[in-house]
Amino acid sequence: MPAPFHRPVRLSPETFDNLLGSHDPAEQTRMAHATASALLARVRADDSGVSADRLVAYATAHGIDEVAELWAKSPAVSLPGSLWRLYLLQASIHADPALAALLHERGRLELPSVDALVAGAPVPAGPEELVALIDTILHGAFAGDFAIALERAAAFCRVQASGATHIADDYERTEPARASELTVRAARLSAYAHDLASSAASWRDGSLN
Repeated sequence: MPAPFHRPVRLSPETFDNLLGSHDPAEQTRMAHATASALLARVRADDSGVSADRLVAYATAHGIDEVAELWAKSPAVSLPGSLWRLYLLQASIHADPALAALLHERGRLELPSVDALVAGAPVPAGPEELVALIDTILHGAFAGDFAIALERAAAFCRVQASGATHIADDYERTEPARASELTVRAARLSAYAHDLASSAASWRDGSLN
């Protein structure tokens, strides 16, 4: 089990107080971009892969709140915004891997595209395989080709969204509340897929920051 990841940057009390008291959106955006860039650079410089392993395990061990403080309000198509969406995906799969597996299998069968292949899940993919997949994708963002990791995550979201949409249709008459929850989930996943795919394209042309 990797040791808990410790933040590479320590702020002085004065700086921390100033940040807490600041509601300047531009300053918050600057800090989000700076921390995301610095963190990604630091992890990529570690050829051992230990830092990437720690970052993948961090949210599972400590929760996602601290990650949210850094990146949750960042623009969707940005480096911190992309990392935030990857962590949200990981958190959602870890929270309910059985549902993720159900949505993935239905989406794989219903979606007329290569997205399931791009995402890279085995066939069939059970809860444990889905947890391993999302961890692998997140690890790839830190230690592999960032654009490919984003594209795999986008494909994963599209498969999940398709599954959620079709299962929502199944529940529409008998369990409308459940159908509504799944419809909302599908819409959110579709939005994430679009954001992650756009971020991947921006990373490839050098405009993602």
